[in-house]
Amino acid sequence: MPKTVEQYIAMGCDRKTAEYYANGRKRIIHVLADDDFTLLLTFDNGEKRRFDLKPMLDKGGVFVKLRQIEHFRRVYLDDCNCVSWDLDPDVDSNIVWNNKVDLCADSCYIDSIPVA
Repeated sequence: MPKTVEQYIAMGCDRKTAEYYANGRKRIIHVLADDDFTLLLTFDNGEKRRFDLKPMLDKGGVFVKLRQIEHFRRVYLDDCNCVSWDLDPDVDSNIVWNNKVDLCADSCYIDSIPVA
């Protein structure tokens, strides 16, 4: 039996996250990088949402290389339907795990905004 919003809140989720999980997880089926460092995401329920990656780029860390638009545009969905980038496109990230930066579909949905 699916959990309710209240049950997810009782487990420590904020309301937005609790509502997402209570309504069922979504799978990303398409991703498109835009020149303003946002991603247009299409989910398996047909919904399109925009995810702004600029705040993550400003923090640096593993995302710092994506500040260069040519690297940012190389986004793809991996075999788990996570938004992903290979830091070096000539290296197979399935073999060299630390070559890949990825975002999970749940976070992408929760932290994005609907597109009309």
